[in-house]
Amino acid sequence: MAQPGRAPLLELRGIRKRFGAVQALYDVDFEVYAGEVVGLVGDNGAGKSSLIKAIAGIYATDSGEFRFEGRQVTIGGPNDTARLGISTVYQDLALCDNLDVVANLFLGREEARPLVPGVVEELDEVAMEQRAVEVLRDLAVRIPSVRTPIAALSGGQRQSVAVARSVMWNSKVVLLDEPTAALGVAQTRQVLDLIKRLRGQGLGVVVISHNLADVFEVCDRIVVLRLGRRAGNFDVRGASREQIVAAITGAEFGTPGREGTA
Repeated sequence: MAQPGRAPLLELRGIRKRFGAVQALYDVDFEVYAGEVVGLVGDNGAGKSSLIKAIAGIYATDSGEFRFEGRQVTIGGPNDTARLGISTVYQDLALCDNLDVVANLFLGREEARPLVPGVVEELDEVAMEQRAVEVLRDLAVRIPSVRTPIAALSGGQRQSVAVARSVMWNSKVVLLDEPTAALGVAQTRQVLDLIKRLRGQGLGVVVISHNLADVFEVCDRIVVLRLGRRAGNFDVRGASREQIVAAITGAEFGTPGREGTA
């Protein structure tokens, strides 16, 4: 829902994307505010992945407008979104199982210190470890040690490390693709609590999920995509699961194709 007096942190207007004969996205509007968790839901093929990959800079859109922090921006690729402060955590997490938590958090951004000034450098393991501990502590992520190999962590701990990596480089918007898929009850609780902490730190969070129970628990607002169009925009406090399912499926009582007013 629009928040009077505030501009969305991230705003998309009239986004279109076609793959050959398939219109994946048709005039889609989407927005997320700072300190808000938005659930993005819809059946398979609804356009969720296409929209997220467009935001992440993986897909170039055919038309539409992107705005970030109130100004129009051009997204030409993932580097552009990273510079803006948009990060994405996909289902595969992209973690290296054989490396420890510190190495995964700093992968590709390792810190070094001079061994021979101007000639030779070495990894600053102490500084990276201290930074890793600080980031995980701020997010209340509990793991045995930052030197634990990723392969030895639980599913919830791995997801938490992937999220921590996405936000430790000054991210402002975090996109989470099915963050609780295949997790047990305790691990799901760990991830949902982490999402709430991200909101508490003022980030805009987008959660793509098929699990409506998780969506209703952690999200402030739910945007429904159906057949490439935005089929609903619901305030969680006034919406029912029946309304969301109706918007997803296009059932008559769900007023398909119209914005939800709950």
